[in-house]
Amino acid sequence: MNESGRGFGLPQMSEREMFEMLLSEDEYMTSDEPEIAANIGEQMIHMGLRPLSRTIRSRIRDICSRIPAKNVILVGGGIGHLSAWLFDLWCSEEKSNVEPPESFTIIEEGGKFGIILNRLIARYEADSWSKVIVKPWNEISAESTSWFASNAATSDITPFSLIPLPVDLILIDLPENERIDALVSSFDLLSPGGIIIIKEPEVPTGDVGEINDDMEITQAQEKVLYFNRWIRAITDFSKDNSLSFIELNGGSLVILRRSD
Repeated sequence: MNESGRGFGLPQMSEREMFEMLLSEDEYMTSDEPEIAANIGEQMIHMGLRPLSRTIRSRIRDICSRIPAKNVILVGGGIGHLSAWLFDLWCSEEKSNVEPPESFTIIEEGGKFGIILNRLIARYEADSWSKVIVKPWNEISAESTSWFASNAATSDITPFSLIPLPVDLILIDLPENERIDALVSSFDLLSPGGIIIIKEPEVPTGDVGEINDDMEITQAQEKVLYFNRWIRAITDFSKDNSLSFIELNGGSLVILRRSD
């Protein structure tokens, strides 16, 4: 938070103005893929992995450039595609006016991917403020939420947690069927004014038929149930907080902001 205790440094403006500022495209930044990120993207295609669209990656980069976050977490590091965009933002000389966060934590469950991510951190010489945790996010978030709740009155509980707390910015880049659980488990870790960036699940279309408890559900019905869970999750969050959507090529980004 800033010295006044309100959020962590976003300009004082109306909620609508703030979201318009956050979500807009940065006309001074190119949408061209950074060289390292481009190489990683080619590797993903060879491995049969599906990357976020370039439009979404560049807009996430633009949004992050406007958030003066102290602690940043990326849930779902993969082999470093989105991380490379962020490191290019924070580390390249051309974008030297964008300060890196004090801590950037990449959560990746796959051990082999963790090795690749550590090499990426070393390549950008970001070892002093970046790290990889190879562990499922649900375990990390459950443990951290418990510490956070029991030490809420303490000025600094970071030494007792795997991740720095509270978190100012959480980016979730997971397969669709893992996103909602990751989102819900992230809510209680946010600082006042903290932000979550996540891609909206695919909206179900067409008639999927009646869903009965005594019958095995189809993939189409499962998608409907999953999307309904998504709607409930963001609706519950928005009762006391705020959110906004932006439609882009490749899907919609959702920005959720905890009240100050």
